Amino acid sequence: MPELPEVEALKDFLTEHLVGHEAVRVMPVAISVLKTYDPPVTAVEGHRVDAVRRHGKFLDIATDGGVHLVTHLARAGWLQWRDRLPDGPPRPGKGPLALRVALETGEGFDLTEAGTQKRLAVYVVHDPADVPGVARLGPDPLADDFDEARLAGLLDGERRRIKGVLRDQTVIAGVGNAYSDEILHAAKMSPFKIAGTLAPEDVHVLYTALRTTLLEAVERSRGVAAGRLKAEKKSGLRVHGRTGEACPVCGDTIREVSYSDSSFQYCPTCQTGGKPLADRRLSRLLK
Repeated sequence: MPELPEVEALKDFLTEHLVGHEAVRVMPVAISVLKTYDPPVTAVEGHRVDAVRRHGKFLDIATDGGVHLVTHLARAGWLQWRDRLPDGPPRPGKGPLALRVALETGEGFDLTEAGTQKRLAVYVVHDPADVPGVARLGPDPLADDFDEARLAGLLDGERRRIKGVLRDQTVIAGVGNAYSDEILHAAKMSPFKIAGTLAPEDVHVLYTALRTTLLEAVERSRGVAAGRLKAEKKSGLRVHGRTGEACPVCGDTIREVSYSDSSFQYCPTCQTGGKPLADRRLSRLLK
C-alpha cells in the first residue's frame, strides 16, 4: 500500500506533469472505483489542473473549475503515468485498469488495481473535506506544527498498542503497516507497548524515529518516476517485508506476527528484549 512518502512523491510528480494542463477526458473503466456521483466525473473535463495536494494517503487534484478529483490507492492500487495514451477509449474488462485521465497534450495517467479486492477509490467533490476519509484524518506528521508535544497529546490516555495507534489515520495521517514497522524498529520499541504508558523519554525517541523515518523515505522518493516508487519503497525498508533476513542493526533474525489479512515484522533483539512474539494466529502474544 502506498503510504505518506510514496503519496508525497506522487504529489510532486503530478505537480510537475499536471499543473497548468487541461483534463480533456476522465474515463472510468471499473464502475466500482467511483464513490461519488454529484458532481459527475465529467465535471473535471475541460478544466486546468491548478494544484496537486496530499491529505494523508489521499491525492487531491484541484482544477480551476472548483472541483477536485481525489483518490485513495488503497492496498493494491497504483498510478501509472503515460507519455502517450493509447488511441480510443479504454475497454472495460477484467484487467487492472480502473480509470484513465487524458490531457490536451495526449499525455495522461491510469489508475490501476491488482487483485480481486477492489478498494481503490475516486471521489469528485467541491471540497476535499467532503470525502469522509479526508474529513476524519488526524494531523500530518510532517506538518510544521506537529511537534513532540502534539504527539504526546495524541498518545495520552491511549489504551491501544502503539502499532495500532500509529496506523490509525484518525490519530496520525499517512502512516501505514510498513512505515509503522520501520518507525518502531528505529525507536527500538515493541509493537505491543501500550501507547498511553510511554514515558516522556519514550515519546521523545518515538517522535524522533517518526519524523526521521518519514523524512528519509520522502527524500529517497523525491524525483523518482511514478513507475519506480514501489521498488524504491521496498529497497529502503529495514524490517518490513523482510521476515527471516538479518536485522541490519544487530544481525538477529527478523520475525513476523501474522493476522488474518496482514502481518508485521520486527527485530526481537532491537525491540522486545530478545523475546520473539508468538504468531497471532497460533497462540496468545508474549509480552
